[in-house]
Amino acid sequence: MCLNLPDLLSRVSSWTVCYCCAYHRGRKTRSVFIGVSSLYSTTYITCPADPKKTLGIKLPFLVMIIKNLKKYFTFEVQVLDDKNVRRRFRASNYQSTTRVKPFICTMPMRLDDGWNQIQFNLLDFTRRAYGTNYIETLRVQIHANCRIRRVYFSDRLYSEDELPAEFKLYLPVQNKAKQ
Repeated sequence: MCLNLPDLLSRVSSWTVCYCCAYHRGRKTRSVFIGVSSLYSTTYITCPADPKKTLGIKLPFLVMIIKNLKKYFTFEVQVLDDKNVRRRFRASNYQSTTRVKPFICTMPMRLDDGWNQIQFNLLDFTRRAYGTNYIETLRVQIHANCRIRRVYFSDRLYSEDELPAEFKLYLPVQNKAKQ
């Protein structure tokens, strides 16, 4: 399953937007992205929109292409494990240590300047943090402050050569012929 921005823009009802969100067309990237900015603790987008529903995605790799705005940023993924327990993983650029509690694991994340590809191995994190097996992803929540170009799940990590252009960290530059 791929939750990509062109699809997201046409089916924005799949996501709940809390507080402030803007759509942009990047001049440098020549792609559409969502900008989420404001107070990081109260500004986020979440999927699915209905809190009673779940994504039910069984693919173990979450990949996001996110632009670092040099402000506080966090994302959270809720998963179900083989003990039928809902666990959350929260990564943020303002935390310095990893903490594992019964229902949430929080961890630091470092972003480079510009666009970043975040690859999150849910199978491995669930096993290492809780000693249980990943079953499925229930919810994804992306907090301010960032720009989001792509969010997708996959069965494994793919090399840049295996990915379609729109899934690559850096989109190929298209030269226009001089007239």
